[in-house]
Amino acid sequence: LWGARGMGKSSLVKAVHAKVNASDKLDRPLKLIEIHREDIDTLPKLMSLLKAAPYHFILFCDDLSFDHDDTSYKSLKAALEGGVEGRPANVIFYATSNRRHLLPRDMIDNERSTAINPSEAVEEKVSLSDRFGLWLGFHKCSQDEYLDMIDGYVRYHALAIDPETLRAEALEWATTRGSRSGRVAWQFTQDLAG
Repeated sequence: LWGARGMGKSSLVKAVHAKVNASDKLDRPLKLIEIHREDIDTLPKLMSLLKAAPYHFILFCDDLSFDHDDTSYKSLKAALEGGVEGRPANVIFYATSNRRHLLPRDMIDNERSTAINPSEAVEEKVSLSDRFGLWLGFHKCSQDEYLDMIDGYVRYHALAIDPETLRAEALEWATTRGSRSGRVAWQFTQDLAG
């Protein structure tokens, strides 16, 4: 799940996990394991441990991205494929990122300009995101979408406020935060609800 900050990527993963576990059709609960980017090198060992477990697992890496000198993305590529043994059937990997290809754009552009074979260098860098079978994009919201989120939260909390006052205060809140997003709408409503 990639895209704009504060638009619900991590919340969606947690909500899906909770919804699946709320189903009465499960014999065993679905386990959610959060891993940190710094622990990617340990994924093969973790997957071998999980393979024998009697549960299904979501391995979740929140806010995944890599810096210029970081080569651990190569370990992640191998782990997503599962290495020689293959990926365990009871494990799925979810990641959120603000970057579509998980690597800084200038890193990809730099490879294009300095490599002997630029297309190969770029392909190697962006192929990590190809390992994910499904990409969901979370794009910035418009002002109207932001205000619709506010209206939804106000209705949910049954807050009584003049619509024009609500609009003015919500827009001011977004301006002072420098962003319009689901997170900003939630924070505004929580502040309003006291």
